[in-house]
Amino acid sequence: MTKGYVLYNPLAGHGTDKADIRDLELTTEIPLEFFDLTKFHPQDLLSTLEREDFIILCGGDGTLNRFINQTEGHPIGNEILYLPTGSGNDFARELGKDIQSRPFPITEYLKDLPAVRVNGRSFRFLNGIGFGIDGYCCEDGDRQKRISKKKINYTAIAVKGLLFHYKPTAARVTVDGVTHTFEKVWLAPTLKGRFYGGGMIPTPAQNRKDEKGRLSVMVLGGTGKLKTLLRFPSLFKGEHIKYTDMVHIFQGNEITVEFDRPTPLQIDGETISEITSYTATAHNKEPLY
Repeated sequence: MTKGYVLYNPLAGHGTDKADIRDLELTTEIPLEFFDLTKFHPQDLLSTLEREDFIILCGGDGTLNRFINQTEGHPIGNEILYLPTGSGNDFARELGKDIQSRPFPITEYLKDLPAVRVNGRSFRFLNGIGFGIDGYCCEDGDRQKRISKKKINYTAIAVKGLLFHYKPTAARVTVDGVTHTFEKVWLAPTLKGRFYGGGMIPTPAQNRKDEKGRLSVMVLGGTGKLKTLLRFPSLFKGEHIKYTDMVHIFQGNEITVEFDRPTPLQIDGETISEITSYTATAHNKEPLY
């Protein structure tokens, strides 16, 4: 008999309790079992599934990232559905879905994913890597979540960071062996998809299904606080690319970004502090593992 397994993250968004997703039982006659991902490893489930069983993932971009990394090296032969319940939901946004959507299939998107190497460790990623003030925003958001249950205003964090707390860096960006140098860099993300950071579109031409598996890196820098702050909102419409004095975009299969001082980095919303460099590699390159 076909069964469905609902894997949910109670920490996603502003808190997703099992009661919040019980309505899924009203949409299907197939029996569902619920598992809290903070207390359960998905690998423990994969080996027990029958061929016709399916999984529903409930959470945000960070939940998806944890799932693809926790199941790395374990082929998934069952259908994976996704119900976005996070705060950013950039992956869902790219597919025209939102928190009101019903669970939709994502199995095809979990294959042939790129990897990023940070501090000697490798991770797969679905959307992108943020390095610079976006990593700072995620780090500060994580800090606020630990001390309050209030909704996190990442835009406010970014504005305060630009004006007072975050200092830009010098950067070296190497794309398929060609190195570029920049000063006063505020952002240097690498993208697999088009959206990250709660709706920003740093590399508007990036294609998740690029036949060559290429990734895109955007460097935003060379300007002071005020000009950067005034132009920052254009990232949410992809209109920042017209500012060629401060925006540079490159595409390739292997991208290394190096900063001249440690800053926070985020991978699909998951934060790693005190990072000076990362290397992102497309799926068709030599694996980083």
